Amino acid sequence: MRANKIKQMWQDGKCVTLGWLSVSHGFTAEVMARLGFDALCVDLQHGTSEMNDVWPMLQAISQTDTVPVVRVAWNEPAPIMRALDLGAYGIIVPLVNTAEEAAKAVAACRYPPVGMRSSGPIRAAQYGGADYQANANDEIVIMAMIETKEGLANLDAICATPGLDAVYIGPADLSFALGLEPRGDNPDPIHLATCDKILETAHKNGIKAVMHCASAAFAAGAVERGFDMVMLTSDLACMIAGARLQLDELKAKTA
Repeated sequence: MRANKIKQMWQDGKCVTLGWLSVSHGFTAEVMARLGFDALCVDLQHGTSEMNDVWPMLQAISQTDTVPVVRVAWNEPAPIMRALDLGAYGIIVPLVNTAEEAAKAVAACRYPPVGMRSSGPIRAAQYGGADYQANANDEIVIMAMIETKEGLANLDAICATPGLDAVYIGPADLSFALGLEPRGDNPDPIHLATCDKILETAHKNGIKAVMHCASAAFAAGAVERGFDMVMLTSDLACMIAGARLQLDELKAKTA
C-alpha cells in the first residue's frame, strides 16, 4: 500500500504543512497540490464542495505526492467511509465532544475487527495499491476537532481514545467556546493557553496536535510551540489576498 506521508513525517519528528481547499474545483486542487504542501484538505463542512466534488479533487491531488485529506461535515459513518473509499488518506471530524464520539469516528475509519468500516474501496485501492484493505488501518489518519466547551471538558478522555491519531484545533469555534469573538490566529492569552493545553494533553496521551492557522507568521509560532501539523492557508484566502494586493497597488500607483 502507498505509505501515508503524514505518518512518515510524524515518525521522523517533523511538522506537516496542510493546505486547505474551500473551492470545489479539480484545477484549483491541482494547482494547490503542486505548490509543495505536505497534505491538502477538501473541506466538506464549510467549503463549497459536496461529496460528488471529492473524487475529481482527490484525483487532481493524486498527481503529486501531497497527501489527500477530507474534512467531513459531521461525525457520521457513511460520509467518512465514502470519503475514504474515494481515496482520502486522512479524515478530519468536526465538533467532537466526547470520547464516545471520537471512538465512533475512529471506528468508521477502520476495517473489522478493530472498526466498522465497510469493504468497498472503489477508488482507494486504485490510489493506495492492491493490498490497500490489508494495510489501510495502519495508514489512514483520523483527526478529531476540539472546539467546544464540552470537547474541552472531555479533552483528556478524547485524547486517550484508542486509534485516534490527532486532535485538530478549530480556532474560531474554540473562540466561541471561550466567550471570545471568533477569529483565526487568535492572539488572546486565554485562547493561546487553551491551545497549549490541548497540545500538552495530546502529547501526554501519545497522539499529535494540529493548529489551524491563517498566516505563515502564526503557523511558524505554532511550529515553535510544538504542534505536529499546521494548516497554513486556503485557496480562497490566497485568491482574495492576491487580488486585493494587486488592486490596492494599482489604486495607489494611479491615485
